[in-house]
Amino acid sequence: MVQVAVMGAGSWGTTVAKVFADAGNEVRLWARRDEVADDVRNNHRNSAYLGDIVLPDSLTGTSDPAEALDGAEIVVLGVPSQSLRGNLQKWKEQDLIGADASLVSLAKGIEHSSGLRMSQLISEVADVPSERVAVLTGPNLAREVAEQQPAATVVACSDMDRAKLIQAAVAAPYFRPYTNTDVIGCEIAGTCKNVIALAAGIAAGMGFGDNTAATVITRGLAETTRLALEVGADARTLSGLAGMGDLVATCTSKLSRNRSFGERLGKGESLEEAAKATKGQVAEGVVSSQSVFELAGKVGVEMPITEAVVGVCHEGADVQQVMMGLLGRSRKAE
Repeated sequence: MVQVAVMGAGSWGTTVAKVFADAGNEVRLWARRDEVADDVRNNHRNSAYLGDIVLPDSLTGTSDPAEALDGAEIVVLGVPSQSLRGNLQKWKEQDLIGADASLVSLAKGIEHSSGLRMSQLISEVADVPSERVAVLTGPNLAREVAEQQPAATVVACSDMDRAKLIQAAVAAPYFRPYTNTDVIGCEIAGTCKNVIALAAGIAAGMGFGDNTAATVITRGLAETTRLALEVGADARTLSGLAGMGDLVATCTSKLSRNRSFGERLGKGESLEEAAKATKGQVAEGVVSSQSVFELAGKVGVEMPITEAVVGVCHEGADVQQVMMGLLGRSRKAE
């Protein structure tokens, strides 16, 4: 048993906290809002994000980061990628993170201003070696995992011993973690799949069926793989849980915020209208698409689906024209 702090009480952060608790650990969940922390602590629920899902007694809530991080051997960072740097800086300045604590990233994205992957950002801001930073990623839709439906995930860390420690701590009866040392591949796959899921959603919103969905997923995986290999990933990662697994779940599930957001765009809604329908939240893929496309440009990788998503989300391109433009590209070998 280890002491775990989960920083961020959204749907996925809360679910991961529940998994660690169900695996036999003492867990403190930090929530930015007092009412969420009180709900977790007093009612064993996070009604705002997980409805009536009952949380274990070994999971407690707090809005005090010092209380959450006190003595934590594993620190799970579940705040959104856009606010990760600011929060981490505050916790670092207050010296709240243990000297040998393992830092686990749940965020999927590339910081637009710096071009850093989340594990790189964590290492830089927390001033810790990359061997102390791990990534948890895979086909893990929060609601299904919270309901204890069987699922698997990947714990990626360049230090295999540390990966195994985290693996042991998060292995619940319904949640099977695998280890991997390819942090780059896992993070690139996790970032790109949100962009491809937007495209899959757009296609669904336009009324296209399973053939189109399969095409978007397959060609999306192809361009993701090209980028990942160019920046140093292992090809095997892209065909595993963190690659193909996460991509399929995110592109096909109605629980996927990116797919649902894209579907609204495909039906002709604006970004603002689509965000309003998803509690004011813009899907991660919208933010990530620019960063991914810029990285692809720097390393000379062609990513037509990502380019199409950037066109729709950031350049005011017409959805119909963009989709027909993808089909009208010059023919080539697979």
